[in-house]
Amino acid sequence: MTSWLSALRETAASLYVRNNVMRKRLSAIGNSLGLVIEKPILDLLNITKDTELEVVTDGERIIVEPVRSKTERSEHQRRVATSTKKVVARHRELLAKLAK
Repeated sequence: MTSWLSALRETAASLYVRNNVMRKRLSAIGNSLGLVIEKPILDLLNITKDTELEVVTDGERIIVEPVRSKTERSEHQRRVATSTKKVVARHRELLAKLAK
């Protein structure tokens, strides 16, 4: 098992996770509050401490996503597609059984 997958599983096990939703609490940072995002998730999304993030709200939820140039978006999509192909190839039989 790859190290990032192990770390992600450990992180998920330590948090309340249901239907791809992770419940977290805000942490005090000076006079503000902050949301701590675990390294496996940051790695998956290719976010570093220098990544600019766009924060928007619809009045009920906060949406945070990295600001990416067109080139960065293309590279990210390529990485996700490559990873997806590897996972599908590695688990082809299992996925076929689940599809039945």
